[in-house]
Amino acid sequence: MGTPDKQYIEWLVSQSMLHAARQRARLYSGQARLWQRPYAQARPRDASAIASVWFTAYPASIITPEEGSVLQALGDERLWHALSELGVQGIHNGPMKRSGGLKGREFTPTIDGNFDRISFDIDPALGTEADMLYLSRVAAAHNAVVIDDIVPAHTGKGPDFRLAEMAYGDYPGLYHMVEIREEDWPLLPPVPEGRDAVNLSPAVVDQLRDKHYIVGQLQRVIFFEPGIKDTDWSATDEVEGVDGKRRRWVYLHYFKEGQPSLNWLDPTFAAQQLIIGDALHAIDVAGARVLRLDANGFLGVERRAEGTAWSESHPLSVTGNQLLAGAIRKAGGFSFQELNLTLDDIAGMSQGGADLSYDFITRPAYHHALLTGNTEFLRLMLREVHAFGIDPASLIHALQNHDELTLELVHFWTLHAYDHYHYKGQTLPGGILREHIRDEMYERLAGEHAPYNLRFVTNGVACTTASVITAALGIRDLDSIGPADIEQIQRLHLLLVMFNAMQPGVFALSGWDLVGALPLPPEQVEHLMGDGDTRWIHRGAYDLADLDQSARESAEGLPKARALYGSLVAQLQQDGSFACQLKRILSVRRAYDIAASRQILIPDVEAPGLLVMVHELPAGKGVQITVLNFSADPISETLNLPGVAPGPVVDIIHESVEGDLTESGEMLLNLDPYEGLALRVVSAASPVV
Repeated sequence: MGTPDKQYIEWLVSQSMLHAARQRARLYSGQARLWQRPYAQARPRDASAIASVWFTAYPASIITPEEGSVLQALGDERLWHALSELGVQGIHNGPMKRSGGLKGREFTPTIDGNFDRISFDIDPALGTEADMLYLSRVAAAHNAVVIDDIVPAHTGKGPDFRLAEMAYGDYPGLYHMVEIREEDWPLLPPVPEGRDAVNLSPAVVDQLRDKHYIVGQLQRVIFFEPGIKDTDWSATDEVEGVDGKRRRWVYLHYFKEGQPSLNWLDPTFAAQQLIIGDALHAIDVAGARVLRLDANGFLGVERRAEGTAWSESHPLSVTGNQLLAGAIRKAGGFSFQELNLTLDDIAGMSQGGADLSYDFITRPAYHHALLTGNTEFLRLMLREVHAFGIDPASLIHALQNHDELTLELVHFWTLHAYDHYHYKGQTLPGGILREHIRDEMYERLAGEHAPYNLRFVTNGVACTTASVITAALGIRDLDSIGPADIEQIQRLHLLLVMFNAMQPGVFALSGWDLVGALPLPPEQVEHLMGDGDTRWIHRGAYDLADLDQSARESAEGLPKARALYGSLVAQLQQDGSFACQLKRILSVRRAYDIAASRQILIPDVEAPGLLVMVHELPAGKGVQITVLNFSADPISETLNLPGVAPGPVVDIIHESVEGDLTESGEMLLNLDPYEGLALRVVSAASPVV
């Protein structure tokens, strides 16, 4: 067996991300540009000021015009007229760059919705660089910004990984991969026919740890699926190196086998070069103003004397994020982190790291409130935000995204499992509270009560916002949904909109929310779920602008989801539609600059389904109160708001007087089932808006 062909190696290098990053770095070195902006500290309020309402797209679900690309669909003038009318200020495209793997010179498809990046180039299945530039210009013309993605924790198995397997240059330093001596190959299982790697059992991982090859098993196995992913480690087949030596490697992958983890503390510092180069490319070539740092909490891993390896809450993740987020701010952009870890981590990683954080803190909690009709856990989590020094304005409060509804509740599983929390008249350890909340949500959200939603491994439940609501309403058969049901689903959906939109920070919603998408029947996406990934049921295709009303699937082949509300364009022509009511809420949010307000109180309440959030508006505009009834029962309650100046209380959405806040800080609330109100106390000092 000869060494790899020189021309093939040269081709791999020319296609690699590390090579592209090094080429791009030369455009900045020795130049003044990167010294013109502050970069050391996160600036959440500056970031949300440029765009506080986001539309989050999912490329694989976009229905395109006939013969058109996904990027052309996202840049369509009809879509942007509708998004602008709605009040959208930013579009998060989702990952758009070529992803997947490489076999020889043949590119293989993505295995995780383009989160397994292998190139800085736009994925040709999604469009062209020209399409991306046009989208950026159209967004700018509608006073909106483009939000792109960086994946600092891993890549796909593209040219960079293939060069690493062949021990070429600095490329092995990119990954957390270890060469196994030939005498220890018997420890490694054979690679099945047609595959290039095999997942390792816990026993084999322990043996390799004991032989001082790897750090061992991690604190948890994300995407755990017996027989498919038993650990976070896999072994390659024999690979011929550029030096003629045959090697077998063991490599780390926090996520799927085709997503090898990057090594952020290798002497080559190759990972930093690659990822910062990708970020600069996204800002300067793709025109992005904000970048998502996906899976950014998994940059450090370390062996411990006993037990599992230290793989979460590791200081290297904090350091790595400071480097990356600082480089982005230097270049004139902002970043946000999608970090489903403890509140300690979210707070710590925000110190000099990402400017904004996805709100994994209250997301499962507000769904719990809707499913149970009880807001106590939600109030607990809102108060925890403040207890950990997290500014709610630094959070992205979102409806559905591309992932499952996560029920991991990591905060109560790891660092705070033995801390005590007061809940429903009891004092519970965090670990027990977590299991109680998870059990309640699983029971109501999936299985017998809602068979159309599916568990996603041990992480949570695959569902749409609409199918969370149908579960809350006790609807078992989605085919039985009629006009009266749709009206009620819309009412609850708007309640969730108000929770997320009528508080400080960024509000984000997806195409699935805008059309009222239901999950796909599992048999329609069965071919995508062989590895246990049930999330495909909630990623059905949608057409916001009626670009192709005859289409039955997206350009990527995902079946079209049943849309309870219809397209965004059609809804905006119908008074009383979900989109029209959403438009009104967002216009009020903008008029009172609620995104820039400060959350000053989460008061105690008597009614189980009641939630109240009190906000101090900027520019002396007074106090705004978001009042929500998460239950099916009407509520009449006297609210006590100490320290708030008295005055008339106005409903700022419906422009009506709701009563008065007395000198003693009391006001009477009356809410219908699942009703939400946005109130403002008009004191003598409050200016007219």
